[in-house]
Amino acid sequence: MDFIVKVEESRPAADGRPSAGPVYRSIYAKDGLMELPEGLESPWQFLSDSAKKYPNNPMLGRRQVTETKVGPYIWLTYQEVHDAALRMGSAIRSRGVNPGGRCGIFGSNCPQWLTAMEACNSHAITYVPLYDTLGANAVEFIINHAEVSIAFVQENKIPAILSCLPNCSTHLKTIVSFANISSTQKEEAEGLGVSCFSWEEFSQLGNLDCELPPKQRTDICTIMYTSGTTGEPKGVIITNGAIMAEVLSVEQILFLTDKVCTEEDSYFSFLPLAHIYDQIMESYCIYKGSSIGFWRGDIRFLLEDLQELRPTMFCGVPRVYDRIYTGVVNKVSSGGALRKTLFQYAYNYKLANLEKGLPQEKAAPLLDKLVFDKIKQALGGRVRILLSGAAPLPRHVEEFFRVTACSTLSQGYGLTESCGGCLTSIGNVFPMMGTVGVPMTTIETRLESVPEMGYDALSSVPRGEICLRGKSLFSGYHKQQDLTEEVLVDGWFHTGDIGELQPNGAMKIIDRKKNIFKLSQGEYVAVENIESKYLQCPLITSIWVYGNSFESFLVAVVVPDRKALEDWAAEYNLTDDFKSLCQNLKARKYILDELNSVGQKQQLRGFELLKAVHLEPNPFDMERDLITPTFKLKRPQLLKYYKDRIDKLYSEAKEARV
Repeated sequence: MDFIVKVEESRPAADGRPSAGPVYRSIYAKDGLMELPEGLESPWQFLSDSAKKYPNNPMLGRRQVTETKVGPYIWLTYQEVHDAALRMGSAIRSRGVNPGGRCGIFGSNCPQWLTAMEACNSHAITYVPLYDTLGANAVEFIINHAEVSIAFVQENKIPAILSCLPNCSTHLKTIVSFANISSTQKEEAEGLGVSCFSWEEFSQLGNLDCELPPKQRTDICTIMYTSGTTGEPKGVIITNGAIMAEVLSVEQILFLTDKVCTEEDSYFSFLPLAHIYDQIMESYCIYKGSSIGFWRGDIRFLLEDLQELRPTMFCGVPRVYDRIYTGVVNKVSSGGALRKTLFQYAYNYKLANLEKGLPQEKAAPLLDKLVFDKIKQALGGRVRILLSGAAPLPRHVEEFFRVTACSTLSQGYGLTESCGGCLTSIGNVFPMMGTVGVPMTTIETRLESVPEMGYDALSSVPRGEICLRGKSLFSGYHKQQDLTEEVLVDGWFHTGDIGELQPNGAMKIIDRKKNIFKLSQGEYVAVENIESKYLQCPLITSIWVYGNSFESFLVAVVVPDRKALEDWAAEYNLTDDFKSLCQNLKARKYILDELNSVGQKQQLRGFELLKAVHLEPNPFDMERDLITPTFKLKRPQLLKYYKDRIDKLYSEAKEARV
């Protein structure tokens, strides 16, 4: 175990509780978990300190967009944002919202989002992100559940807020637009007893010389609602102390294993600020005086914005990395035989050196300049830290970026409840590839056995539910003590994710505890594990596997890879369009056979193979409520949406067996 140290022995099964493995810390925290320095009480101090140190440094930037063209990034300085936040904080207080009160923020990433967040931090007001992606019902639920009394709202989200006002005006009394608000909208809100302001109007209500209230680490900084794959959103309570511990832990890990950020660095903001992952990274940038540039909110122009900003730090999710990877691979493939051969030689040479243990910058510096520089330029040309989270990064994509991006890449694991990353792979340690690494310096981990799934935390290859304890955990679910007690047991947070401890101490996520069902013959099926194996089939982009407990076999809804299916159709002289191909019986059989061939290679058992598939031309999306904002499948909703299809698949498969 090169990268972790044991700090407590394992625990045998007793009194109805399963066994649990030893407690581990990162080697970077072997003498104790990281402590917050004296005098640090609130994340507001990150901004106020940086505004003193770097008043004129660019802090928040966005591109000027007109109807005809897109301009360069225009910046607000640290001093300007600090003063705007103070003024807004004072204005919030003028509306009768006191320390401990709740303020909603609803919209996509932009300077106003962060300014509103910092305004709350300055006056010890709890901010509550209102999800950009969960629709009016969830927004209404969160406003009422968290008792939100004021909300900052992006201009194009105001109609959504107004539509739920009749059901939530008991609490919500003030709406502030990120920009302007029409007189009609004002009248509509005022008719329900709610005051509306444009950003500028509201700013005029505040002043810079207001007295700031005292703050404590135990104050609730934010209540962050997680979308959840079932039921209503859960309000995760996160204190000032937890946010600051997580931010300082990022600093400590970078200091010990890479290079910390400075006021010279810049970060590309496109992952939702309503989620903890991006919020922690932006708080880290503010702590260090770095610059944050926002994308313009359209995935088609993501790379264009990246190339204009030229950031040094990029946080992505697997779907984004996969999109860039596919684009680069297609370009290399279409570049002629010589170029392809040269690329493959450079790739294999550098990969071999990385496998020997050479750090990124020494593995193939000449080839980085000659061959891989174009890929670096696709990310703006200055990126030195790549981070990936929210879902597992496919191994081939991770390897590709580690070899070609001329930057370290770290894959991490975390939840809203762990305040973002709780495990991280170390960028320059190549054998950690395919894992989520080791605990952050504020966290201890252990595995707990899950006997009903056959996972044993005490076996020679320890497997079990990942449990966390430490300084950057949440304090519970808002108004849901029963749910809190379910997951927080004796100080340990039970994540619901199944991990496998690697010989070097890194953790690999292999399954999910709750996504298990029993088929009619009594066999248990761990569905996420099966889906991850089928996803290795290059003919598909998404899959949802389903097993009815009254049936003895599995079926699936599959989103095929468009190009792969169209190439197959061309080979067989089929001229159908993509939608028609998805209904073609031969195409369905072709994809079913290929999936089962992959399943057999991956050593799936007979009952884990598929008997029928439905081909879905449209990717699973949030508009139909089929996935969460972090792209996790919402299984109950998928079943409801595809119920007729699933019933048909079962009857077709049974007829074929007769």
